[in-house]
Amino acid sequence: MGVGLYWAEGGKDKPYDCRENVAFVNSDPGMIKVFLAWLDLLQVERERLRFTVMIHENADVGGAERYWADLVGADASRFNKTTLKKHNPKTVRKNTGDGYRGCLVIKVLQGADLYRRIEGWWCGIVGAATSTD
Repeated sequence: MGVGLYWAEGGKDKPYDCRENVAFVNSDPGMIKVFLAWLDLLQVERERLRFTVMIHENADVGGAERYWADLVGADASRFNKTTLKKHNPKTVRKNTGDGYRGCLVIKVLQGADLYRRIEGWWCGIVGAATSTD
């Protein structure tokens, strides 16, 4: 499940940009919890995780930062500076109000080896699903 979750919502290498790092972004607290549980299963130490909140500048930034920190049980020192998205008055956003907390980015430090494992697992899944045997 973790492989599919990451391949759907995580950062992936491109032919023109080989990053080989593990970065997962989502706004759903359940997805965040499942992803963290999967990292625990893989024995990725929590000390290797860094978090970034991404949110619109006109939202409750402080509230969102507290919400995500509480959800992941991490100290503020493990959070990078919040990324603020500029407000575009021409856009009619539906993700507003008290329930809007932006997205959380989870980055695994020194994650190249883990990224290669995830990519390999995904290729194995796709190969098995498309096999004619």
